[in-house]
Amino acid sequence: MKAEMPMQMKQMMTMGRNMMGMPSMAPGMPMGTMDMMMIPRCMFKMEKCKDGMKIMCMASDEMAAGMMQNLCSMLGGGMVSFQMMMNGMTMMNMNMMMGMCKVEMTKDGMCVMCTSGDAMCCKMIQDCCMAMMTMMESGCMCCMSMNNTPVCCGCAC
Repeated sequence: MKAEMPMQMKQMMTMGRNMMGMPSMAPGMPMGTMDMMMIPRCMFKMEKCKDGMKIMCMASDEMAAGMMQNLCSMLGGGMVSFQMMMNGMTMMNMNMMMGMCKVEMTKDGMCVMCTSGDAMCCKMIQDCCMAMMTMMESGCMCCMSMNNTPVCCGCAC
């Protein structure tokens, strides 16, 4: 008999694709297999700050917040990127390679600060922030990745 996933877990997780449709290259895996993982669902709040941008990722329950925090702890220090999606299709992809991204844990998720001491890079980060905020206000969903691994996915609060 197949065990059913609890309804609470279904609501807090969303499916994500690692490698976005690229065939798996793992030894012993048949070609064409997609790597799938569960991604915590969260609410995003983004704002410009003096030296870049601040992203708040907040989960509605403890389990999702804990999973998001564990993923960030394991993957922290690498490249942070954002993918804006509508109806499952990528609308825009932004890599925050022009600045330094630091993650701080909060009680219900995490706070990511992407900053730069260079004036032009700071402006690029702030412009990316404005573009993502506009897209989320228009109905897009945001997926945040660290080292090309999705850590949370959701919409604006």
